[in-house]
Amino acid sequence: MRKIQGLSNLVEYLESVNYPLAAEQITDLMSKRKIPHRKAFQDTVIFNLEHIDWWIAEQQKR
Repeated sequence: MRKIQGLSNLVEYLESVNYPLAAEQITDLMSKRKIPHRKAFQDTVIFNLEHIDWWIAEQQKR
C-alpha cells in the first residue's frame, strides 16, 4: 500500500500525475469529505495513493 503524509506531498504527487490542485483546493475537498484521506493525529493527514488514483480516475470521468 502506497501512502504519503501531508498536504504538500499530495500537491507534489498530483502535479506528477498531471492532476494539479492547489493546497487550498485540497483542504476544501477534505473539509467536504470529497477526497480520500485519513487524519492520523490532529495535524497529520495520510493519503493512500491507491485511493487517490481511484479518485482522480473518477473525477476525470465527469
